[in-house]
Amino acid sequence: MAEKKVETKTEQIASDKQNTETLTEAQVLELARMGRRIEAYFGCPQDIEWAIADGTFYIVQSRPITTLYPIPEEADDGENRVYISMGHQQMMTDPIKPLGLSFYLMTTPAPMRKAGGRLFVDVTPILAAPASRAGFLKMIGDAEPLIKDALTTVIERGDVITLLPGDVPITSEANVTTTHFEAKIENDPTIVADLMQRSQASIEVLKQNISDKSGLELLDFIVEDMQELKRILFDPQSSAAIHTAMDATLWLNETMNAWLGEKNVADAISQSAPNNNTSEMGLALMDVADVIRPYPEVIDYLQQAQAEHFLEDLPTLVGGPEALDAIQDYLQKYGMRCAGEIDITRTRWMEKPTTLIPMILSNIKNFEPNASKQKFEQGLQTAVAKEQALMARLEALPDGDAKAKATREVISLIRNFIGYREYPKYGMIYRYFIYKQALLKEAEKLVQAGIMHEKEDMYYLSFEELREVVRTQALDLAITDERREAYKLYEKLTPPRVITSDGEIMNGAYKREDLPTEAIIGLPVSSGVVEGRARVILNMEEADLEAGDILITAFTDPSWTPLFVSIKGLVTEVGGLMTHGAVIAREYGLPAVVGVEDATTRIQDGQQIRINGTDGYVEIL
Repeated sequence: MAEKKVETKTEQIASDKQNTETLTEAQVLELARMGRRIEAYFGCPQDIEWAIADGTFYIVQSRPITTLYPIPEEADDGENRVYISMGHQQMMTDPIKPLGLSFYLMTTPAPMRKAGGRLFVDVTPILAAPASRAGFLKMIGDAEPLIKDALTTVIERGDVITLLPGDVPITSEANVTTTHFEAKIENDPTIVADLMQRSQASIEVLKQNISDKSGLELLDFIVEDMQELKRILFDPQSSAAIHTAMDATLWLNETMNAWLGEKNVADAISQSAPNNNTSEMGLALMDVADVIRPYPEVIDYLQQAQAEHFLEDLPTLVGGPEALDAIQDYLQKYGMRCAGEIDITRTRWMEKPTTLIPMILSNIKNFEPNASKQKFEQGLQTAVAKEQALMARLEALPDGDAKAKATREVISLIRNFIGYREYPKYGMIYRYFIYKQALLKEAEKLVQAGIMHEKEDMYYLSFEELREVVRTQALDLAITDERREAYKLYEKLTPPRVITSDGEIMNGAYKREDLPTEAIIGLPVSSGVVEGRARVILNMEEADLEAGDILITAFTDPSWTPLFVSIKGLVTEVGGLMTHGAVIAREYGLPAVVGVEDATTRIQDGQQIRINGTDGYVEIL
């Protein structure tokens, strides 16, 4: 180690020399060349500090530029545009490979642009029109309040969104409570079961029809079947069921706060709701643990298992056949899921079953037998007790009978429809997995023909490019190699919630001051106050949770649900009132705060923290 002695000297520059050039043209060019070499070495844009002495340049420091983000692809009209991140709404801010981007673009009707391996929605037209602006801002505020605040700043500033003459940029949202709630759908509990059955039947037809397709016929069949996927996703009855549950949840929270002074009552009402296949997925893995728990030899094997074909050796162990059947039954129902599942290229649980091992072992360690049924029943009792308590208090109010009747009807709507909120994505991901399996078989043929180096080369092509490769039996591998390198760069970037066509990143903020000193602010999405050990986990495969831990992570999509059964509370960097983590946290009765910026760096693994899911903040103890 060398001792470094630093001396700083400040000199006043004469006013007549303050605007003269310091560097020669040759020195400027040399400095630019050095910058390019440094950027190439690190593989991403760099913030470089330099000094010059006696004509020699010295690099003092170089670090990645974390705020520099590529501008979304331009629209054709050349006008100023404003874009919002799709990933923040979908609870998946990682980059997506080209084939994954292509499939998502084929699925959604939203006007999207690509940038940095992510998708951004062009919201310029909807913000420019007074008729659509208020409703959109309310909707996005429920989903991601920091996006709403950033958009509000853009609109009020007036230099990106062009308003019509006399248009008022932002109108305040009036809080009006009423005993009338207008549902978008009949309050019939059989509707959800029918929607789910029709979707599952369609998936079974897809499995049968795709089995004999190959070559161009396969690619064209997938395009055709995606019309069926979109028909199911955007079915008016399906949309009405989801929006009714969301609107009923908001009405119940706002109205009970106004009438009774009680916050977030829908959190308790939503617990153990029927037809939530995502929360059922978490409980089902607890049942898998119940099967394995009596067999120490199987548990020891799972603790050491590394091979991706570990299931093949299970039958040789005492209890192995039972364990194998339980795991395979689980994979048959949920094996198409994985972290980042909206990207069709991501490795599914069915493709890498070892992903489930830490969660199974955690359930064996942290729970007694039959815990899943007890957990569900406890949530159901909480929901029933909350409804009874609300009715008793409402009936004592002026006009209490009418208020109680209206509230009872809204609670019934929530119970009947809130569980379905998670199902359409399940159907989409299931179809994606079927497409992927068929395409991988086609890619294997291309590998055998020497056209691709490996099957995964297809992940770096758009769907249309892949179709062209199948048609021509030719591929310039330099394209896939280049995109692999670009993807590595995209992984280092932090996507903004809001960005303009000029590349300006707009950051939203929470406008709240009634918080404890040094509290870390977020959005309250599931009520309760808990204290515990913070476990900062960025990769669910590395999760080692103890009962009572509080999970701190960047985002959670449905694949994280099995971890929720072991934790005491949840903090995420991304999310809103109706995003996945919030919905499942409420169903499991977990206090949760989402939208906590930089939570995974501001909170250290192992720290004792307190989270307040009622008021939306975190305290480090």
